[in-house]
Amino acid sequence: MDLKEIQNLIKFVANSGVAEVKLEMDDVKITIRTTLEGNVTETTYVQQLPTQAAIQQAVIPQIAPVVATPEAAPKEDNSKFITIKSPIIGTFYRKPAPDKPVFAEVGSTIAKGDVLCVIEAMKLFNEIESEVSGKIVKILVDDMSPVEFDQPLFLVDPS
Repeated sequence: MDLKEIQNLIKFVANSGVAEVKLEMDDVKITIRTTLEGNVTETTYVQQLPTQAAIQQAVIPQIAPVVATPEAAPKEDNSKFITIKSPIIGTFYRKPAPDKPVFAEVGSTIAKGDVLCVIEAMKLFNEIESEVSGKIVKILVDDMSPVEFDQPLFLVDPS
């Protein structure tokens, strides 16, 4: 099922007045919920592949994204660290250009608002800024790797 078919399904469900529709196929699960708030209809949906830890989401006009957390994986004692996650799906780059230095290294001290990486999505390069100050403990993604929505990118020690 491609994005166009999913968008058409969402529009159909939103106009039908149905409160919720669930569709499950081989590797795709889609849930569409519609709620009425005044005269505004709000529709949300989640598409997920069981083989991926992250939940993918798409946003079209008048649709609010569903915020979900990926399934918990066995982890080290990272509870004291803050995880910086990808806000979008795309390709992760540690440098602004191939001939430029990396934005941040393990051990680098960062401040709120510092650019940590760029993520290319649909030929647009989006700078990902830190929302916390601290020290980078671990970089969780290789340079030039594809990343999913909400995928952990960096571990930061806020102390």
